[in-house]
Amino acid sequence: MNTKLYASVAAVALCAGAAQAEQITVFGPWLGPDQANVEQVLAAFAEASGHDVRYSGSDSFEQQIVIDAEAGSAPNVSVFPQPGLASDMASRGFLTPLRAETAGWLRDNYAAGESWVDLGTYADENGDDQLYGFFYKVDVKSLVWYNPENFEDAGYDVPDTMEELKALSDQIVADGETPWCIGLGSGGATGWPATDWVEDMMLRTQPPEVYDAWVSNELSFNSPEVIGAIEEFGAFARNDDYVAGGSGAVATTDFRDSPKGLFSSPPQCYMHRQASFIPAFFGDDISVGEDADFFYFPAYEGKDLGAPVLGAGTLWAITNESDAAHELIAFLQTPEAHEIWMGLGGFLTPHKGVDSAAFGDPTLSKMNDILLNATTFRFDASDLMPGGVGAGSFWTGMVDYAGGADAIAVAADIQASWDALK
Repeated sequence: MNTKLYASVAAVALCAGAAQAEQITVFGPWLGPDQANVEQVLAAFAEASGHDVRYSGSDSFEQQIVIDAEAGSAPNVSVFPQPGLASDMASRGFLTPLRAETAGWLRDNYAAGESWVDLGTYADENGDDQLYGFFYKVDVKSLVWYNPENFEDAGYDVPDTMEELKALSDQIVADGETPWCIGLGSGGATGWPATDWVEDMMLRTQPPEVYDAWVSNELSFNSPEVIGAIEEFGAFARNDDYVAGGSGAVATTDFRDSPKGLFSSPPQCYMHRQASFIPAFFGDDISVGEDADFFYFPAYEGKDLGAPVLGAGTLWAITNESDAAHELIAFLQTPEAHEIWMGLGGFLTPHKGVDSAAFGDPTLSKMNDILLNATTFRFDASDLMPGGVGAGSFWTGMVDYAGGADAIAVAADIQASWDALK
């Protein structure tokens, strides 16, 4: 359905609902500035619909929503930071399927629309697949950060393909410099940055259905496809010439300190692969758009897998059904619902019908272009795996691998930890 046409249909539905105003409760993980931002979006919905909309946030959302659902006191709409918990709750009968037309709307109006339908579709208590989740507010991980002045001084061009990225890395080495800063340190969560590398490499070497099979363990962790993705990461992280401090420093360098090598004089490195949040650790004197910039972590031209993007995001689901809850999901399909938060900052969207001029920050607009150009979007795999794997053996295994362990042995150990959960 055409976006503008749907917006008109949604507006009619909202006006119709205003005659029977309801109180609608929304519960999510956002506190602080994000809570203030989402409340502005919900205030616009309240004004359009006449409903009394109340948001509450908690840093213990994942635990509390289960408690509330089991007690029969769930909010009308819940905002899930990860699909895994929503999937679990759907299988227990705690979620209400979205209206039938929603899947078609996503396919037509979200970039890589089928990906968003897949990510929001889970088995119900009878084992039948239903669309439960509507993704709204997305993060992008497939980014490479660099210092434009360093690139200009050295005469380097931003690469468009993985082949060009590797050639650029070799050229930087040939020029006597170091192409990459990589750090896996993160306290008790050490190793997680490597999982993002492997996930991105899976999407660049395998079709999305193989990625999905890996996430569900239908494809074992020690399969050739996964081992190949781990070794693709190793081609960067285990090459002493490629990494600042040598490969031995990768596991011990804190991920928050790692990008600072881009801005040292002389530069310690020229590139750093990390998600959209990393500028928070650049330092107060670094301005994104001037001192720092980014480009899409490119795909292989020769593999014909399109332009996959790795990321994360929040999905909205109905946990206590009412007409107003369905109207809120309809409102989230309007450009207005996205453009409000776009202007406030910290928001990316795959909605193809929004006005990019609504972004208050040109950096976010540029990131959003990467999202809109995606042919496939996939959620961070480690966040979808069982905690003992995705936030356990996968992390520690990547630290071992970065330190020199064999990829086959590491993958076998991770698979063994998964098998132990069955």
